[in-house]
Amino acid sequence: MNPRQSEIVQLVNQEKRVMVSDLASHTGVSEVTIRQDLNQLEKEGYLKRVHGAAMSLQSDDVSARMEVRFNTKQKLAERAAQLVQPDETVMIEGGSANALLARVLADRGDITIITPSAYIAHMIRDSKAEVILLGGVYQRQGESLVGPLTRLCIEYTHFSTAFLGIDGFHRDTGFTSRDMMRADVAMAILNKNKRNIVLTDSSKFGQIYSTSLGALDKFSVLVTNSGVPQEDLNWLEQHGVRLELVDDE
Repeated sequence: MNPRQSEIVQLVNQEKRVMVSDLASHTGVSEVTIRQDLNQLEKEGYLKRVHGAAMSLQSDDVSARMEVRFNTKQKLAERAAQLVQPDETVMIEGGSANALLARVLADRGDITIITPSAYIAHMIRDSKAEVILLGGVYQRQGESLVGPLTRLCIEYTHFSTAFLGIDGFHRDTGFTSRDMMRADVAMAILNKNKRNIVLTDSSKFGQIYSTSLGALDKFSVLVTNSGVPQEDLNWLEQHGVRLELVDDE
């Protein structure tokens, strides 16, 4: 990484999302050069490219995260929706792929959706689906509700299937989250012992974050795309997790 690229990474991590034009102005090089830098930095795992901008891997902005690998996440959402029966009540915890799932299910109109995500509830507010938004402490950037009140709401709600987002997976740690408060909510959902489905794209595999989401036997199904290492898929199947794989093409 050269000094200019190091400066780009520092700026993107600080601002969470920076336009290509602003990066060009800040570093004094052309936008063509910035795009080349961003391509290299994304391949090396330092940031994510989105349309006309670069985004920090640490961003909690759901709209921005949704733009990353959008087509893949849309396919994941459509596959996950096929696992939900008419008139079923589902819990959708949060995350960009799960937000797309909520939209697919809401368009069907035959589902009750429970969620601690204010972002999801707002996105599907005009649909025919029944939407139940849980209470709690509001996290502004991620637009999620967390804390003791959220856990209490989960204890007193009933659903047959839960969809959860993750930030990382490694065979040494299982599924992990970088947000301790959201992980606490996820574990409260898992403790209901329903059909728990992880919905995530392959970029999360090989990454480890600070908070474990609990024992692997709490998870029933993984919906992901074909970019996951085969060794990880085999390991998950050996531990009783059913796989639903979506082709990237």
